[in-house]
Amino acid sequence: MLKDAQGLVVTTDSAEAIAAINRFINQALFYGKHIETTILEAINADPTCALAHAYAATYYLSQENGIAWQQVQPHLQTAQRHLAKITVREQLYVQGILAWANKEIDVAIAIHEEITDKFPRDLISVQQGQYHYFYTGKKEKLLQIAYKVLSSNLEHHYLYGMLAFGLEQCHQLKAAENIARQAIALNRYDPWAHHAIAHVMETQGRVNEGIAWMENFADTWQDCNSMLYTHNWWHIALYYLKLGDVRQVLRLYDTQIWGCANKQSPKDQVGAISLLLRLELRGIDVGSRWQNISVYLGDRLNEHALPFQDLHYIYAITKAGRTDWVNQMLQSMQQHALGINPFWRQSWLEVAIPAARGMTAHAKGDVNTAVAELKPVLSRLYQIGGSHAQRVLFEQVYQNAVLLAQKQSLVYRMTA
Repeated sequence: MLKDAQGLVVTTDSAEAIAAINRFINQALFYGKHIETTILEAINADPTCALAHAYAATYYLSQENGIAWQQVQPHLQTAQRHLAKITVREQLYVQGILAWANKEIDVAIAIHEEITDKFPRDLISVQQGQYHYFYTGKKEKLLQIAYKVLSSNLEHHYLYGMLAFGLEQCHQLKAAENIARQAIALNRYDPWAHHAIAHVMETQGRVNEGIAWMENFADTWQDCNSMLYTHNWWHIALYYLKLGDVRQVLRLYDTQIWGCANKQSPKDQVGAISLLLRLELRGIDVGSRWQNISVYLGDRLNEHALPFQDLHYIYAITKAGRTDWVNQMLQSMQQHALGINPFWRQSWLEVAIPAARGMTAHAKGDVNTAVAELKPVLSRLYQIGGSHAQRVLFEQVYQNAVLLAQKQSLVYRMTA
């Protein structure tokens, strides 16, 4: 057995495997573009290393698409075959990822909490716990899982970035900015810390300062994966949108957001869709961009990885005029909701599906139905996950529908 860079024991006798695992840990915390290759290098160095296989499964599950779920299976099978000979921490981690693969998110969360209680240096488990809390709308827990390991990781800027994001989501904006700046003082190349401050400045309306802040660090994102690279540029685009600089927003969409996206990536697709929708809510004609993005959404219709993602997909395919896909997706969402773990079922049935009907109605111009479907779920939208900056879009769609419905009613009364 050897120890990784976090000082944690890994069941392997391969120095090459440990070196690759260390590179993976850094890539994962940095949101780097070489996450997959580094963990596969560890597996090549030691095909029996259960933790390396579990890390590979983590990467594929985080892609939130059907192809990646298939790639997960052999890694989890191998990890389970070696379960008896590995450490308690590694056993827990394998079980946590297996629970995620089985869509038992409540079980996965509990395991990552146990890992971070017993092994507070395990920042991959902290990151994983935050991921699940983020997409289940538990912002206080997202903060707490990072805060509880702080005293064991005072030198670790990546934890500071995680903590900063949790503080921001809990509206502790001053503290969030302070600790994110500490992270960047330790390492300028910390894109998640940059991202936390982008949220703070947007919430506080510091638009010009936000643009200057993010553009100052944009040169450090070249080695980020497409998700965070495009997402950080997405935040810059939102600043320009607040300034009313539509030409710049469209330029960023075409060059740094959808133009640089992994077009098969759900998270990249969601970011692009949300920006197009924000433009349309301002009355901007986005041209053929709905049709261009919808080409890549056929595989999303029956996946239902996250309700937050589905609300974006169904809006985009509706705007692109793909009526058959819309009907198929709505039906598939209903079937999915009835067959899933009870932990998720209520959120799907009571929040996500009505919201999907509302989003579809708005995209079709049926604003009265949009209002009727969206109004009852607005106060519960946090349950489907996403950040404040992302979820506010659904409220904007509702407000736009209310405004248009009032205008239609006024026109009707004036012409009656």
